[in-house]
Amino acid sequence: MGTAKGARRRQALAEAAADLLRSGGFEAVRHRAVAECAGLPLASTTYYFGSLDDLVAAAVERTSREELAEGRAQLDRLSGRPQDTSALVELVLDQLLGPESRDGGLDAVLLRYERLVGAGRRPYLAPLMRELRGELDALLTEVLARAGRPVDAAELRRLVSLVDGTVISALIESDPDPRAAAREVLLRGL
Repeated sequence: MGTAKGARRRQALAEAAADLLRSGGFEAVRHRAVAECAGLPLASTTYYFGSLDDLVAAAVERTSREELAEGRAQLDRLSGRPQDTSALVELVLDQLLGPESRDGGLDAVLLRYERLVGAGRRPYLAPLMRELRGELDALLTEVLARAGRPVDAAELRRLVSLVDGTVISALIESDPDPRAAAREVLLRGL
């Protein structure tokens, strides 16, 4: 497993698992599906990952880190000056709901929230989710500071909770664009 070929195969499997997680949620991440998506033998999933839980954790980490990296890249493209509040609200919503939700991507929002709720049903993901939450909070704090709205940890939790509650309510009410509802609430909350 310490070879370059092994590292490439492990990476291909993690990428495939992340793709499946993004498109189909936790239930889509199965040994056979991951191997097929990666174009590798089925046995490679258990060779490079000790269990399905390890494979799922790799998928969650890869997906989340890619999302965080994209958020940082978006933030880096902004100048150092305070930004238009509405533009930064969109960046916050990209981080919380996914950029795919910009055009009424209801399925993307559903999958993102299913992933978050599903992580709670998988205790082995708790340490990773706490770590990723800290990184997301740091990014959101910087985004809001650039908007001229510095927040402390408690205020950030309040804003994120406000968005999450709004999105959940919109999903319950079959709102086809939960991002619009979250945008409105977040703009009022700032």
